[in-house]
Amino acid sequence: MNRFLTFAFGLLFTWNAHTAKPNILLIVADDLGFSDLGCFGGEIDTPHLDSLAAGGVRLTQFYNTGRCCPSRAAILTGQYPHAVGLGHMTQDIGQPGYRGRVAPHARTIGQRLQVLGYRTFLSGKWHLGTADPTQHGFEEFYGTLVSAKTFWEVNHFTRLPKGRPRREYEAGEFHGTDALADYALDFLLLARKTPNKPWFLYLAFNAPHFPLHARPTDIAKYADRYHGGWDQLRAERLARMKKLWLVAEDTQLPLRSPWWNYGETKTGVNPSWNSLPKDRRTDLARRMAIYAAMIDQMDRNIGRVLAELKKHKQFGNTLILFTSDNGACAEWDPRGFDIKSSNQNILHRGAGLVRMGASGTFHSVGSGWANAANTPWRLYKHFNHEGGIASPGILHWPAGLKRRGEISHRPVHIIDILPTCLEVASDETTFKNPLKGMSLLAQLRGKHPSARTLFFEHEGNRAVREGRWKLVATAGRPWELYDVQADRTELRNLATKQPVRVRVLAAKWDAWAKANHVTPLPKDYNVGYLKKRE
Repeated sequence: MNRFLTFAFGLLFTWNAHTAKPNILLIVADDLGFSDLGCFGGEIDTPHLDSLAAGGVRLTQFYNTGRCCPSRAAILTGQYPHAVGLGHMTQDIGQPGYRGRVAPHARTIGQRLQVLGYRTFLSGKWHLGTADPTQHGFEEFYGTLVSAKTFWEVNHFTRLPKGRPRREYEAGEFHGTDALADYALDFLLLARKTPNKPWFLYLAFNAPHFPLHARPTDIAKYADRYHGGWDQLRAERLARMKKLWLVAEDTQLPLRSPWWNYGETKTGVNPSWNSLPKDRRTDLARRMAIYAAMIDQMDRNIGRVLAELKKHKQFGNTLILFTSDNGACAEWDPRGFDIKSSNQNILHRGAGLVRMGASGTFHSVGSGWANAANTPWRLYKHFNHEGGIASPGILHWPAGLKRRGEISHRPVHIIDILPTCLEVASDETTFKNPLKGMSLLAQLRGKHPSARTLFFEHEGNRAVREGRWKLVATAGRPWELYDVQADRTELRNLATKQPVRVRVLAAKWDAWAKANHVTPLPKDYNVGYLKKRE
C-alpha cells in the first residue's frame, strides 16, 4: 500500500454525550510557515507541539484565508470573512464585505459556547476591528487588539474588562509571548474555581509575526543554524517532510517564489543564497535565527499551559486545536525591512547585528526565508497559492480520539473550527451544523463528502478548491488550474488543457463571491502597499 494514502479513515471517535463536556484549547500562531514546526519537517525545536502531533492527528491540508484579520474572523465566526465584514483588514472601505470590523450579527465562538455552559477566555491577538473582545463572548481578555508592534513593552498589551488585575513585571523581564502564557494560566486558575463548568481558552500568539523580537538566549541557540541559507533549508525541510509522510515522495520544490515590495514599486524573484554578498547573508541569517527563536519560545510557553492541564488532570479531556492564521510573511522583499513595514532596510554589521531582536529594534524576516518557511509551497501570506493558505494543523483529544500520531490529507478549513467546538460542546449526539464550516471530527470520521468546495479571496488573489482540483490566480492575472492531488506544489498549470473545468470552477467562485460580499472587488483598499484599481 502506498504510504502516502490518507490515514484519517481509520480515525475513531470515542467520546459520547454521557462523558463530561471537554474543555477546549484553541492555539493560533501568527504568520507561522507550513514547515516551521518539527512535526511538519522543520529544524526548530518544538517538542510540545510535536508531542501533541504524536498523540493526535496532523492535518496537512488545513486551509486559512491568506491573511491574519480575515482568518481570525473565519475562526471565531465559522463564516467566510467577507460575509461578516472582514474581507480585508480593519479599514472601513464602505462595502458590506469590507467594513473593517466583525458584523454585529456575527456570533463568535465565545458567545456560542457561553450558551452551552462554557466559561470563555482569550489571551492573545484579537484583530476583529472592535475595541473590546469581552463584548463578543469572552469573560476575560489579555493581549493586543491589533497586531503586536512590540513584544517588549508591557503597556502595548491590554487587559479587559477594565479594572481587572494585571501582573507586575520587573524591568527587562517582560516579553509578550511569555505574558500571553502567564495570563492563560491565570484564566485557567479562574476556570478551576467553577469545576462544574467546562472552559474554552483561545490562546492567540503574536509570534512569529514581525517585529522580530526574542530573548538573547533563545537567539543564541539558532545563531549559527541558518548560514547555509534558504536554498539549503528548503531542500532539508522537504527531505524531512517526505520521511514524515507529510508530502508525496515525488514532491518537487518549485522555483524560488517572486516577491512584490511595498507600493509595488519593484518586483523580482528570490535570489539564490550564494549570489548574495557575505555581509548580507550574515544579516539575513540573524533575522531567521530570531524568527526561529520566537517559535521556540512560543512552543515553550505552550508547554507551560499543557503542564498545567496535566497537573490538574484536565489534559485527557481537553480538545486541543493548533494552527496558524496564514502562511509565512514575505513583506516585502528578500532583504526584509527595518524600523517599520516599508521598503526601508538596514544592513546590520558588528554591534548592530548583535543588537537585532532587542527592545527598540524592528525587523522582518523577508521573502527568501518566508519562501523556505512555507516549504514546499509557492508564495506566502496575502496570496491564495498554497504558501499563503496552507497552515500546519494539529488536533489532539485523548478522551475523544482513539488513534495517535495519524496524518490526515483531507482538505479542511479554519471555518471548521467553530463547528468542531460546537459538536463536542453540544449535548446532542448528532450535531446539526448551521454554519458554513463542518466539524473536523465529523469529517475525519467520513461523515461528509470528500469532494468539498472551498473558496478564497484576498486583495484580488483568489482560489477555489474542489476535490483534487484547484483554480487559483494572483490579482489581475488569469486563472491557473492544478491537479493538487498529483501536483500540490502547483508546478503544472492545466488551464489551457482543461478550459471547461476552468469555466465551471470560475463560475462557482463568481457565485460564491457575489453571495458572500466579496465582489465587486474594492478599487481602493486604503493601504499604501496596494495600487488603486482603475
